[in-house]
Amino acid sequence: MDYLLSDDEQRLYDDVCHFADTVVAPAAYDYDTERRLPMEIIAQMGEMGLFGLPYPVEYGGQGKDYMQLCLAVEALGRVDQSIGVTLEAGVGLGIMPIYRNGTDEQRAEWLPDLVAGRALAGFGLTEAEAGSDAGATKTTAVLDGDEWVINGSKQFITNSGTPITSLVTITAVTGESTRADGSTKKELSSIIVPTGTPGFTVGAPYDKVGWHTSDTHPLTLTDVRVPASNLLGQRGRGYADFLQSLDEGRIAFAALATGAAQGCLDEAVRYAKTRNVFGSPIGSHQHIAFTISRMQARVQSARLTWHDAARKLVAGRPFKTEASIAKLVAGEAAMENARAATQIWGGYGFLNENAVARHYRDSKILEIGEGTTEVQLMIIARELGFAA
Repeated sequence: MDYLLSDDEQRLYDDVCHFADTVVAPAAYDYDTERRLPMEIIAQMGEMGLFGLPYPVEYGGQGKDYMQLCLAVEALGRVDQSIGVTLEAGVGLGIMPIYRNGTDEQRAEWLPDLVAGRALAGFGLTEAEAGSDAGATKTTAVLDGDEWVINGSKQFITNSGTPITSLVTITAVTGESTRADGSTKKELSSIIVPTGTPGFTVGAPYDKVGWHTSDTHPLTLTDVRVPASNLLGQRGRGYADFLQSLDEGRIAFAALATGAAQGCLDEAVRYAKTRNVFGSPIGSHQHIAFTISRMQARVQSARLTWHDAARKLVAGRPFKTEASIAKLVAGEAAMENARAATQIWGGYGFLNENAVARHYRDSKILEIGEGTTEVQLMIIARELGFAA
């Protein structure tokens, strides 16, 4: 695969890096402390066309591809993971299922505002006992005439409670199917639930360790009624359809983690060159220089893995295992670099006003979200022929 960026890709990356450095970074401490998603920054991202990067011009998109989306996510993740994941989840989990599986009517209704960044959408899969094990889903949807009646709850749903959230697509048990051996399994389907629908309640935001700016809520659905036409894709294929978006999302998640690892590296280099101890910069000491060298190696490894997965996705080649490798490598790189950068910064690295402190708090979720490290290892092991 070709790991060199095209002129168009490099230009996009540089433009988003400039936006991140001049607009996002200077305000990051304030809105992190306030624990709010800065809608003014989201609006600017929409005006830049970031939410529409991988979508056709006919829907208001930029006509680019998933590689360019991931470049934008990495560029934002360097300075603020919360802003990066808002873009990643908004595009991959919010828009992509409707674009890929929606009817012409559903696309016409929802995509223009979502692609323009005027609206956000979430995807409600995770429950208290169902995440990696989607078969444990308890939320139900029953047809009553020409309406679905939905009851259940969801947890950890990104972009579900912002002022511009227009919908959440949820997975629900819509029946049972029979296997060849006569046993039954749950039939999971995806259904669009517009915000403001009676019975659809967005809970208080979580008190999270990190990602304070990212909008994350629990959801409760009590006798929620939506038209039968709000079924997204084929009945019974809700989880299967979501898995495709999840595989793609892991590449973008890896790009986000790579950005975080790069941001930690940048801060460590800057501090090691300017912080003097005993008459010389701390970077002149071999231990510090070697620590930063390892940080650089992690960034390079993480970037190559997500580039490989993204190039294969865009080329229409299998990428599932490569996506898991990228998620694994990049997530661990971000966590290790955050730890190293904080150590290099010393006491100043323990202050929330510094970017390394936010990265230290934020990076742990990169080993958990969109499939834990253990899930990625399971997928890779299966590819190697082990019954993990």
